[in-house]
Amino acid sequence: MKNIFYVLFIFSMLSFSANAQVDNLSGPRLGAVYISPSPVSSFIRGVMDLDDIGDELSADYNDITKGALSSLYGWQWETRFADGYEVTGIVEWVVLVAGMEKGKFLPSVSSLVGARLESGLEFAIGPNLSLAGVAMVFGAGYNFKVGDLNIPVNLAFVPGRIQTQESYTDWNSVWVDPDGIPNNGDEEWEEVSYQVPEFDYNTGSRISLTLGFNLGK
Repeated sequence: MKNIFYVLFIFSMLSFSANAQVDNLSGPRLGAVYISPSPVSSFIRGVMDLDDIGDELSADYNDITKGALSSLYGWQWETRFADGYEVTGIVEWVVLVAGMEKGKFLPSVSSLVGARLESGLEFAIGPNLSLAGVAMVFGAGYNFKVGDLNIPVNLAFVPGRIQTQESYTDWNSVWVDPDGIPNNGDEEWEEVSYQVPEFDYNTGSRISLTLGFNLGK
């Protein structure tokens, strides 16, 4: 009985040692994200939504909007499966907020499944939920170690999707002078309608780089 206990104890210690080779990198995340021309990049730049652009809309949405660069702040949680000495399966939950330096609040949540190597290299893929909708996120990273400090650096890509904005009628106020003679009292504001054409736009592809901090256990 005592021999069985010793065998189990040694086995558990060896298992713990093996599992400890691949670091757990849960912790805070700081970084930046580039969002390609889209309603989200317009929102960061100060345009609230597609309708606010009004009669400037054209058949090509990229003619009137630009990409945007924003900061990221958030947290990563992770759990493990298939623990091993050289590779460990991981499930990561990453919550990030962009746009705060410009007074905006753009949250996103990602759930990724992947693998992390003993060397610190990792790959993962999973769904992403943001104000642009549901998409897939593809991520890769590397953990730099400085003593007991882990510094994970991750690069992630979320591809955008093509959406169609239906044609609609909008209204605008114009200053009308019926007789063409200025300042004679017959001028007035008049509501006129215009047709905004149907056009395609991209929900915005996102490329983000984040940096984390974590003390090794």
